[in-house]
Formats: sequence, structure tokens, C-alpha cells
Amino acid sequence: MSSANQCFCSGRENYCDIITNCKDDTCKTVEFFLPTEVVVHNTPTDCWVSYNGGVYDLTDLCKIWADRKEIKPLLAYAGKDISHWFDHETNDIKHHIHPVTGVMVPYCPHGPIPDVSTSVVPSSTWRPLDKCPWWLDEKYKKGYLTKNPRPCRILNVLTGTQAVIMVCEEDSIKRIQERALIYIANGISSYTWRFEGKEINLYLTLTENGIPDERDRFTASGLPDDYYIPCLMCYYNEK
Repeated sequence: MSSANQCFCSGRENYCDIITNCKDDTCKTVEFFLPTEVVVHNTPTDCWVSYNGGVYDLTDLCKIWADRKEIKPLLAYAGKDISHWFDHETNDIKHHIHPVTGVMVPYCPHGPIPDVSTSVVPSSTWRPLDKCPWWLDEKYKKGYLTKNPRPCRILNVLTGTQAVIMVCEEDSIKRIQERALIYIANGISSYTWRFEGKEINLYLTLTENGIPDERDRFTASGLPDDYYIPCLMCYYNEK
């Protein structure tokens, strides 16, 4: 392995273990985010990015590397997607052959970033990184970027108010209720949610409740993609 390639975990495999199965009730519910929810976190004191389908909160990393040049590329891309920095199969940073030294080095198109060696010349002083690099460290992970942002209409039958909001394809109706809370007077528990007069399962997604996203079919038929937007109707529970 090249002496300039510093971007890998040490022999302690537990640094980069990724938990994929929940074995107890304390496991957090997986969260999905819209790109518009990520982009608002774009400052040194509130820095999120997305890459390879994941959403990461790098605010603590920005504090650790504050006032150092390595953090500048991340700050420039705060709130944005940086998937082009990483290998889509391994989730590790991309590497390339340096044209002068012939050494395999990390690909940093916008300058050196934290946990990446700035040296491209083999040296006897080189040492492997003694921790998991931030892009493989699960402690920064907030959740996942939705694969399909889709519109959903919320109609409050009690007040007659309605709004079209963007939701994640992976959102359960419970999560959609949380997103729509601003439009629902008296709180979510005061309402029964239905679609076309039918009850819906609050723990399933729109698609799982038989409410597909038909925008592609509309477009293929020459119709605008917002020709029809599914409407969730909120009926007030009278006491």
C-alpha cells in the first residue's frame, strides 16, 4: 500500500463497524430527510452534508477543525451533497494515481480535508490514521436522504385549510403528521386521518397504504406532474 495513502481505518476493526440490526428497544427509528431539510444546515455552527444516500451532521467536526484550512472545503459544501468525493461501493474517499510520484493518493478536488494526509511524497514519517475517518464514522450520521421527495396535500376538514407539503417516500403517515403539525389545530391526536374516506395505517408509508406516486405516469401521458396530488383528510374527533 502506498505510503501516502493515509485514509483508512487502523487494524482495530471496531472503529468502523456499522450497526445494521436493532437488538433492543433503544434503537432509534431511522430518519429520512428531504434535500431541502439538509440545505438549511449550512453554517460552521450547524453543518450538515449528504453523501452516498446518507445525511451527516458534521457540526462537531467543524468545531474540532475550526480555523484550519482542512475544514474549508466542508464549510463550502455545508448543506450540499458531496457524493462525488467518495466511492459509491465502499463509501470510502476516492483515490487516484498522482501524475508525478505515481503514488495512490486521496482525491480531494477542493483541497485537503480532515483525516486526509496532505503529503503526496512517500516518507518514513508516515503513519496510518489511528481512528476511523469522519466519513466512515457512524456517530455523525443523522439518517438517510430520501430516494423520492413527493408532494402530499393535507386538508383540515374542520377549518377548511389545506397545504401541499413535500414528504419522503419512506415517511410513515406518523412522520407526515409531524411534518404537517403546523397546519393542524389542536394537535394530531384530536384528528382522524383518512384517504378518500378510508382509514389508513399510521405506521405505513403512503405507497404501502395504496397511495402511489403517479407523477411519472402523468408526465408520460403529457399531463403536468402535479395534475393530481394525493390528499390526506383530517377529521376532527368531536368529544
